[in-house]
Amino acid sequence: MTAKTQPIIVIKKKGGHGGHHGGAWKVAYADFVTAMMALFIVLWLMGSSEKVKKAVAGYFNDPKGTANLLGTTMAGDGVAVTTKTSDNMKKVKEKLEEEIKAKKELEQLSKQIEMTITPEGLRIELIEGKNGTFYEMGSAKLSASGQELLALLAAELKTLPNSLLIEGHTDATPYSNDNSYSNWDLSADRANSARRLLQQNGVRSDQVTQVRGYADQMLRVKDNPTDPSNRRVSILVKNDTETVPTITAAKILDGSAPLPGSATATAPATGAAKPQSAPPAGKPAPGPAAQAPTPPPAPAPAKPSAGTPAAKPGLMDKLKSMLPGAKK
Repeated sequence: MTAKTQPIIVIKKKGGHGGHHGGAWKVAYADFVTAMMALFIVLWLMGSSEKVKKAVAGYFNDPKGTANLLGTTMAGDGVAVTTKTSDNMKKVKEKLEEEIKAKKELEQLSKQIEMTITPEGLRIELIEGKNGTFYEMGSAKLSASGQELLALLAAELKTLPNSLLIEGHTDATPYSNDNSYSNWDLSADRANSARRLLQQNGVRSDQVTQVRGYADQMLRVKDNPTDPSNRRVSILVKNDTETVPTITAAKILDGSAPLPGSATATAPATGAAKPQSAPPAGKPAPGPAAQAPTPPPAPAPAKPSAGTPAAKPGLMDKLKSMLPGAKK
């Protein structure tokens, strides 16, 4: 008998679809839709109000929402608040200068006392001389002139609500060959000795919020690191008397925090949950089905009163309405 011959099977594979049957067009289409979405958002932002623009800019500058978008609850651009603070600091500066000039012992040191109004507040710098003026040479111990001047400053600063920041600075000359005590230690100790004397003369214990020692890292005369004027103590009267609420861009965008001055920011809560009464003694507590209260009927939406503008949809609402399948 002859063996049966097996049939020959030929398998032909067709290549991938080309032309419009391929998937390359999907990538191009997705890029086109993304570009159109970005264009619509830009066009909408160009026609939005300044508050919305600031809110969107604040979100993209700080996506985590750790920085404050608004610095004050007052309407306006903040110029009036800044001017008022500067005027107060200017009065304090003029009063201190007059009191220093009135004392003959301190009048000779007026060139070594600098008072400057900065965006942070009033900065008072006690600049050391070549042989020491306010501190003994190479020591954190105050001289007689330093004690008198700080007592005079304390008499005025204790009447202010502003907090104080005290900084100590040295020149670049090494304090000693011994690494156990350096310019870092000396600058911090001098700032702390100034703090102790201020508090002994009436400055509140919670008024001094920070004491810093910078050694020679913030030189006054950068061209000459060993200049004696680099040795100084600074007292900063800070501009922090206003209590400002924390309102972030993210909270404004998602609607959890209304903008100051809006109707929702001042409207009181209208409903309160009623406490459930306890079951009578001797009766078992109702089961899960019995405990579930019947939901009250949804209240009808309040009609806006005459003259009150309707609330505009937020940015997230407009973005959601653009998505495919969104209800219009």
